[in-house]
Amino acid sequence: MDANPEYGKVLSISRENEVLEAADDLALADRLKEAVTEVQTELSRTIIGQSEVIEQVLLTLLAGGNSLVVGVPGLAKTLLIHTLAEVLDLQFHRIQFTPDLMPSDITGTDIIQEDSDTGRRELVFVPGPLFANIVLADEINRTPPKTQSALLEAMQEHQVTIQGRTYGLPAPFFVLATQNPIELEGTYPLPEAQLDRFMFQVNIDHPPEAEELTVVQATTAMPGEPPKRVLGGPEIIAFQQLVRKVPISEQVALHAVRVARATRPGSDEAPDFIDEYVAFGASVRAAQYMVLGGKARALVRGRYHVSFEDVRAMATPVLRHRVLTNFHAESEKVTSDQLVERLLGDIPLPRSGM
Repeated sequence: MDANPEYGKVLSISRENEVLEAADDLALADRLKEAVTEVQTELSRTIIGQSEVIEQVLLTLLAGGNSLVVGVPGLAKTLLIHTLAEVLDLQFHRIQFTPDLMPSDITGTDIIQEDSDTGRRELVFVPGPLFANIVLADEINRTPPKTQSALLEAMQEHQVTIQGRTYGLPAPFFVLATQNPIELEGTYPLPEAQLDRFMFQVNIDHPPEAEELTVVQATTAMPGEPPKRVLGGPEIIAFQQLVRKVPISEQVALHAVRVARATRPGSDEAPDFIDEYVAFGASVRAAQYMVLGGKARALVRGRYHVSFEDVRAMATPVLRHRVLTNFHAESEKVTSDQLVERLLGDIPLPRSGM
């Protein structure tokens, strides 16, 4: 399934269904909420705290997107994704990105193989680690742009092209990449085109003292039982299809569009502080992902329609890597998160939606 809605359809989706009323859909919605709770319970046995981070990663899976997980070393970025793969009954591959990694190292390549019966030699495609349901791209900014770009087709089209031949990737397919924000030497910043293909940028911060104490105690004792597998590929695909059926009013969808448009400096919708601090604003994908993430969030909370709160809750993880600040913002230490929060305060909600 394509991870992205087509451009220009953000407003039309509210007209396809007025309510989510089919008995099968309602039963599946109940199962989705139950399954998410089970996954969160299993993850919490290994990952202490970080409930918001876990929810954003799960929303990525339900929406069929990809996420970039950013945090300093030692905050369990890799452990979170690896544990999630254990909880889900899916094929998992980890790719450790390094400066010498080549595109064929992740996509696969053709090799010459001899047929034992006929003695003929022929090219045989050997799949790379991208051929999995969940792909952990660890420290993605440590590999050169040529290898980073090999992910673009996989993330966007769920396929790779080798020697002119196209190979489909297994479904469901997710790329969860990690990035260290403090080590700049020997790194290759992701280009804007690739950043835009990540649904969320999920930021992981240091936990509170009580949670950090629990982490230290848990990780220095005898290891517990591994997490149980509670959810498989067919159910996840069914959940992704259900997410797209969730109705959204035109006013709520329009609010997502207006938030995205207000991030673009020089536009009529942009407030003065956006013109002052932002170099480039969000693309159309931002509104699409706010709507799609809002649909998934509504189902996780047991609702069958998207509220303004759902869309606004998605704004920061969707926009923080799409709102590119300028030198003025950097000199005054103004972050994209601060700008998004201020923007949400400046854009009024329609009275009928209050």
